[in-house]
Amino acid sequence: MDTFALLVVIGAALFFTYTNGFHDSANAIATSISTRALTPRVALAMAAVMNLAGAFLGSGVAKTVSEGLIDTPTGKQGMIILFAGLLGAITWNMISWYFGLPSSSSHALFGGLVGAALAGASTVHWDGVLTKIVIPMFVSPLIGLVLGYLVMVGIMWIFRRANPHRAQRGFRIAQTVSAAGMALGHGLQDAQKTMGVVFMALVIADVEPEGGSIPVWVKIACAGMLSLGTYAGGWRIMRTLGRRIIELDPPRGFAAETTAASVLYSASYIFNAPISTTHVITSAIMGAGATKRVSAVRWGVAKSIVAGWFITMPAAGGVAAVTFWVIHLFTG
Repeated sequence: MDTFALLVVIGAALFFTYTNGFHDSANAIATSISTRALTPRVALAMAAVMNLAGAFLGSGVAKTVSEGLIDTPTGKQGMIILFAGLLGAITWNMISWYFGLPSSSSHALFGGLVGAALAGASTVHWDGVLTKIVIPMFVSPLIGLVLGYLVMVGIMWIFRRANPHRAQRGFRIAQTVSAAGMALGHGLQDAQKTMGVVFMALVIADVEPEGGSIPVWVKIACAGMLSLGTYAGGWRIMRTLGRRIIELDPPRGFAAETTAASVLYSASYIFNAPISTTHVITSAIMGAGATKRVSAVRWGVAKSIVAGWFITMPAAGGVAAVTFWVIHLFTG
């Protein structure tokens, strides 16, 4: 039973990573595709490779997920909590993907874990939830917005006397690099979140010691599923990010991606904070776009995205709590 439960939880975690890949592949590449810097297939392939590479660059975020949010629950109860949390996150990912909302897979996962832990009367570290999730949830988009705007103002000033056609062409090429950086940051952040959950499952099943390092096979499995999901591609969400928020040109695409990538690296390496790739790139696109004129950003779309942010954690948490109770009812 224990081995079966462990396999089910790991399977659910890997499927979550896959949905995260096609849900969030848009983040890494929508800007490059909408400015025609890259063709969709090339962009997806590049994002898949960079996601894979990014997953091996650190494990600080995974540690935060596996140790900083909820007490590692024990036994059968623990497995049910993890499974319910993952199911909550997957359900919300599918709903938001269906409606083309770029909501955050990361916050769906955290909402799911916290919801399931509360339902299972497991300890939730509210200080960890506040400092590592809630505060970064508000701060990272604001930093993305302001930095995106400032980077773009800087670019406009530096290239104010450049030939517009040559500058556009140069930025198209530069966007290949900035999109790759963004995809690397996505791998660094999002593959680690699932690694943290898989590691918790291994600790519950007494396969790994608590506080140990994450096994290489876990890293490979999570990174591989994230890459596969990315290559499957989420065209619906890509449309929202690439076109509906604002019509992007290559310099603005470059500014948004560079900003988002730098915020992701800082969060991963300096603060070990799991932040949302979706929030950061969305706000950076708005910031860079607002340099055209504030009305060029379609704030209506932006508003629905922001509303999605506030719903994500409670919605995933709610589904996870119900799942926990249902499984508990049947398994006693």
